[in-house]
Amino acid sequence: MNERDFLARRFEDHRTHLKAVAYRMLGSLAEADDAVQEAWLRLARSEADEIDNLGGWLTTVVGRVCLDMLRSRQSRREDPLEARLPDPIISQESADPERQALMADSVGLALLVVLEALNPAERLAFVLHDMFGMSFEEIAPIVDRTPAAARKLASRARQRVRGEAPEPEPDPVAQRRVVDAFLAAARGGDFTALVAVLDPDVVLRADGGKALPGGMKVLRGLEAVAGQAATFQRMATLSTVRPALVNGMAGLVNTVDGELFSIMSFTVAGERIAAIDILSDPERLARLDLADLPS
Repeated sequence: MNERDFLARRFEDHRTHLKAVAYRMLGSLAEADDAVQEAWLRLARSEADEIDNLGGWLTTVVGRVCLDMLRSRQSRREDPLEARLPDPIISQESADPERQALMADSVGLALLVVLEALNPAERLAFVLHDMFGMSFEEIAPIVDRTPAAARKLASRARQRVRGEAPEPEPDPVAQRRVVDAFLAAARGGDFTALVAVLDPDVVLRADGGKALPGGMKVLRGLEAVAGQAATFQRMATLSTVRPALVNGMAGLVNTVDGELFSIMSFTVAGERIAAIDILSDPERLARLDLADLPS
């Protein structure tokens, strides 16, 4: 085995972790792959023998790459309010190791949506410290701040996450029970049962891509979301609905005539649905890997 092959093998040992970091930073699986690939290119050009802690070095590099990508993404946007749902990760409960790592700690779409609203430095500080346990001394040089300033970045991000992202029910069985109740109410057109399963402050986000003029639609509150009962009933009765894990949480995969129509992710909190995220963008759905799902 030559030196480059040996280095590549060492890099592969860290790939899953690096992609998990990048996915939380970017909310895009394709961009996460790009960030990890850039880390490999930088490693291949470096004096690898002089790196004492390869995992820490690579995580730092991926953090910097993601930070640059987020800043570039913001600078390209003409509309600062532009928003879209992060890429969902769909699987069965028996997921492969890479998907298990990506979904660890129930990083649901609702949390990722809140992370999208943070500025790049806040997002990096929160992700690397709160999700991956990096010290602020390690994070500080990535964001060009002192450790104390990096701590403040993470603290501001944490306050926003706690205020806007509901704490999900950790029990997958309890999650599925609530989602099943939602599906039964939707199929039966039972408005009373639907209201009973929704949190008073429920949020519905629907991302249809270019198919929905104006971008992602957001409805807030029980009255507004329950008012979509007829839409829920059409989705539940006209499509084939399969249970699945969406970012590690109970969700639904909807197909029409064998074609993927939408992905629904539910955040269950306190035995009620606190958030519903629906991705129906045909372009993005076509790129999803659903190989793990039963036919």
